[in-house]
Amino acid sequence: MSLTAPSDGASPAAPRSPRQMRRVLFSSFLGSAVEFYDFLLYGTAAALVFGQLFFSNLTPVVATIASFGTLAVGYVVRPLGGVIFGHFGDRIGRKSMLVLTMTLMGAASFAIGLLPTHATIGVLAPILLIVLRLIQGFAVGGEWGGAALMALEHSDEDKRGFSASFANMGAPAGAVLSTVVLAIVTLLPGDAFLVWGWRIPFLLSAVLVGIGLYVRLKVSESPLFEQEVITAVASEKKRLPILDVLRNNPTSVLLGIGAGVGAFALQALMATFALTIGVQGGLPRSTVLWLFAVGSFVQMFALPLYAAVSDRVGRRPVMITGCVAAIIAVYPVLLLIASGSALGVLLGFLIAMPLVQAAMYGPLAAFTTEIFATGSRYTGASLGYQLSSTIGGGFAPLIAATLVAGTAAGNGLLRVAVFVAAAALISAITIGIAKESSRRNLAPAG
Repeated sequence: MSLTAPSDGASPAAPRSPRQMRRVLFSSFLGSAVEFYDFLLYGTAAALVFGQLFFSNLTPVVATIASFGTLAVGYVVRPLGGVIFGHFGDRIGRKSMLVLTMTLMGAASFAIGLLPTHATIGVLAPILLIVLRLIQGFAVGGEWGGAALMALEHSDEDKRGFSASFANMGAPAGAVLSTVVLAIVTLLPGDAFLVWGWRIPFLLSAVLVGIGLYVRLKVSESPLFEQEVITAVASEKKRLPILDVLRNNPTSVLLGIGAGVGAFALQALMATFALTIGVQGGLPRSTVLWLFAVGSFVQMFALPLYAAVSDRVGRRPVMITGCVAAIIAVYPVLLLIASGSALGVLLGFLIAMPLVQAAMYGPLAAFTTEIFATGSRYTGASLGYQLSSTIGGGFAPLIAATLVAGTAAGNGLLRVAVFVAAAALISAITIGIAKESSRRNLAPAG
């Protein structure tokens, strides 16, 4: 089993112009931000309103758990989306798949904004919600891999971590955008937010997708992929990328899964469960959303900073430090967010997101993609990353809501903290086992 991408010392593609590189980085960031706006908007809405609107026939606690359950199904299909879009991205090209994923995501989000609630069409409402969430998960499963690869494969070798992190910056950027829009519409008078206001952020996704597609269509194809096509044709290689991954790099997939579970568990907890306990602590819903947006905004700048450090000292030291910090900080962070103090909630988000989670997540895009060969990198990186996000993040809000149900607040939060700390420990051990990837040659073998 190989942990490294094959290389015979082939020279990387000639570097693109600074203007083209800026366009690639902006495209990876903006496209990822638009897709994660749609994906994370669902998570925020699940924490705040979906339980009341689509599961109104259930008790509040069960409705919350059911709402987070629909959130989880979107994560379940992310690996499938990663494999399918990764297959065609490795065979046809990165760019075309990124255009398709964004279009699918925008259509699903817009449809959610038009969806009737349980009060109107009964049990059909949550069923349709789940179907649209599945489409969202399928689309975002193919988005990250392509966005990260477009940035990384255009980059100079000594800046790969920094460049690839622009795809990861899309998650907090999308969180900021979705949270700010939701925070604004929560200011609507009376029951207007629950009646129709929550639909506005989903309908706005159509505008954002149009902007994202305009930028994405102007970006050139990955130079490393173009080299790989020439090499594959010259040697008459005919293979399925997923078979390459499972036969030659199964250990790399496992490393990709384990390395990210801690980062995703903490990320998902902050984007959903933490909002719920912040509101339950006594703060207005809009206040908690604004404080979360502040944490996400600062995190946008922390991610490339940690990634740039990993270009100098290696991915492993930065990510392991973040995992250890998460183990130590997660319980105090939850107590701060549940404190009912605006300053405490803000401090909790600032510690959890830009300070701790960004150290685990910033170098993750480069770490996950560098361990696969160019001809199967989209498939392999997407599979590892999306399985990691499903295991670490997809079920985290559901598990957290279940752990606190029927228990004293302090005991419930401690259980949630132990869960996240265990995920971070798994990541630390996995990263410790892996070989350093930051100096690996990614050029296709001739």
